[in-house]
Amino acid sequence: MEPKTSATRTEHDFLGELQIPADALYGIHTARAMQNFSLARRPVKPALVQAYGWVKLACFQINRELGYFEDDEKARAIEQACRELADGMLTDWIRVDALQGGAGTSTNMNVNEVIANRALQLLGKAPGDYPIISPLDDINLHQSTNDTYPTALKLAAILQLRQLEGAVLDLQEAFQHQEKEMADVVKIGRTQLQDAVLTTLGREMAAYAEAFNRDRWRIYKCEERLRVVNLGGTAIGSGLGAPRQFIFRATDRLRELTNSSLARAENLMECTQNTDVFVEVSGLLKACATNLFKVSNDLRLLASGPDGGLGEISLPAVQAGSSIMPGKVNPVIPESVVQAAMAVVANDQLLTQACMNGNLELNAFMPAIADALLSSLQLLTDAAISLRKNCVEGLTANRDNCRKRLLNSTAIITALIPRLGYEKCSRVLQQSRDKGLSIREIVVGEQMLDEGTFEQLISPEAINKLGF
Repeated sequence: MEPKTSATRTEHDFLGELQIPADALYGIHTARAMQNFSLARRPVKPALVQAYGWVKLACFQINRELGYFEDDEKARAIEQACRELADGMLTDWIRVDALQGGAGTSTNMNVNEVIANRALQLLGKAPGDYPIISPLDDINLHQSTNDTYPTALKLAAILQLRQLEGAVLDLQEAFQHQEKEMADVVKIGRTQLQDAVLTTLGREMAAYAEAFNRDRWRIYKCEERLRVVNLGGTAIGSGLGAPRQFIFRATDRLRELTNSSLARAENLMECTQNTDVFVEVSGLLKACATNLFKVSNDLRLLASGPDGGLGEISLPAVQAGSSIMPGKVNPVIPESVVQAAMAVVANDQLLTQACMNGNLELNAFMPAIADALLSSLQLLTDAAISLRKNCVEGLTANRDNCRKRLLNSTAIITALIPRLGYEKCSRVLQQSRDKGLSIREIVVGEQMLDEGTFEQLISPEAINKLGF
């Protein structure tokens, strides 16, 4: 929320002074960043902000236990401010742009200032009264952007991964439900968009479910990649400026507060330098995007028509599809999911470039990494939820269409090979094409098979068997 008055307060840093709105919870470091960075024109992700609140709370609690905060009233105010940030109550005051120079320093300073000024408010003091509570000397005590920012990012990603895993699991189960509902709907299977052999809609749905089951497992394993953090390493992983006990205890406290699996890196310097784990995780997210893209496009194809396309399934009608064609309904949900998947693939490329451009002891492009990774996680979560709720749960089989196309297709011939043999089936197929008759008309009409046997060979039970 914006300050209530036009009054200002004066804050200073080593570059000089700035006027800050009197009631603002941010300070001079944030104000300078707001002047300098306006590329993305959006603030950092709320998930990162909330995770930063937990990081600051863990660091504060350990510092307090080590004897650095003897004033109980001040300590309670700082702890409450940290918790309010972690709970999302102060997110609006994180104003710095998502794409910022400085490896995330502007975000860290914005967080420090907001926590300090909110704590001052809780003490009945005015924001900016830093001799009482300082953003740097108190809130950032024994910390650096270079260990708190990547730690907060990993924590934010882990928490979002858990949400994504749940969304993908729900999507998998929705397809499994459709697998059962459509197990008896025999249809034409296609390869290279050409008629191939018989299958069932249920089997197609089962294949989609299995793809998302694989994604769910990959997403679950991502937490293992992200759990190792460099908190306590300060600027370059050497721990310079932090007490030994703080270095050993801060990550343990963060793990307890967040019910996560976080662990301190054995090599803090390596963990500060290198960001390849984000590339690995982003690659697994890209795999999920690939499946969402492919399956969504399949649903569009299967539902194409309704009169001139495949028309084997119907998707829920969620909105009118045209401003000029009455009655047209488009597959807008799969279309939107496809676009989300495209964005995730683009984010993966951006993130990869950012990660590979780190230098020596630090990667300066952490803000781009964070924005891309958290954007992908949110896009995939929302896409999986939307596809399930607005499409998969409500899609239905067009049984009559599937049956009609089945009987009029030459793809049916492969199902007869076990009884008629390949050569005879080839002759039947040629005869069908020459005379314009269906396979069924020829086979039953010439008494190669009786009606019952023919139907049994193309029945759901026969088609669903693995082999014959």
